[in-house]
Amino acid sequence: MKKINPKINRENNVIEIRGLKKAFDDFVVLKEVNLDLYQGENLVVLGRSGTGKSVLIKIISGLLRPDEGVVNVLGQQVDKLTPKELDKLRLRIGFSFQNSALYDSMTVRENLEFPLIRHSKSMTKAERDELVQVVLEAVGLSQTINQMPSELSGGQRKRIGIARTLILKPDIMLYDEPTAGLDPITCIEINKLINQVQERFNTSSIIITHDLTCARAVGDRMVMLLDGEFKREGTFEEVFSSDDERVKMFYDYNFVS
Repeated sequence: MKKINPKINRENNVIEIRGLKKAFDDFVVLKEVNLDLYQGENLVVLGRSGTGKSVLIKIISGLLRPDEGVVNVLGQQVDKLTPKELDKLRLRIGFSFQNSALYDSMTVRENLEFPLIRHSKSMTKAERDELVQVVLEAVGLSQTINQMPSELSGGQRKRIGIARTLILKPDIMLYDEPTAGLDPITCIEINKLINQVQERFNTSSIIITHDLTCARAVGDRMVMLLDGEFKREGTFEEVFSSDDERVKMFYDYNFVS
């Protein structure tokens, strides 16, 4: 069980969501969603597939627009930003994709350098090299710098994807199913890495998952999406101390063979 990070600042919410609604035609995905992410916090969003978890983080990052409600990220209302302002905000948000989203034709070094070359054009090669080494060391994969993604294991690709996200020094990390498709030992390594990123880089993170082992290992606080709303919130024990059959089924799916 993770110990709650004492550095969490509950007086500073880096994400504030009020009255969020999102539907696709007649299918309502999110309804009356309210959420805060505090500075320095790892917040886990739980829910079955298709409950709107990924829709939520796409709205946070401006990839989807809300039908109703207010979404403030780092003090800015996302759906009111111009494309230029939104691009600038996204540089402060790191997005760790399920499939790592590495470029197969590039080495690990080139994958890590790519966002720096694109967004930090004034940076010298020596400065880029130093940052590449820092993030590779942070994820424990300095030895892979000249390898191709095809030469890496699934867990290594996940780590390199996180390193590439970290290289722009984001304030917020969004992890989309970080342990999906990984073996149990590699899942433990990824969970430890998420906590290490929080501690070393002082990030505020939302971790989208249906993996309760991951949730219990990384979450300072967790919320559960049920029928488009957050019905449960608190510590792991608080969320699952419920007579709600939907909550019990979710728990049993993860922990009962």
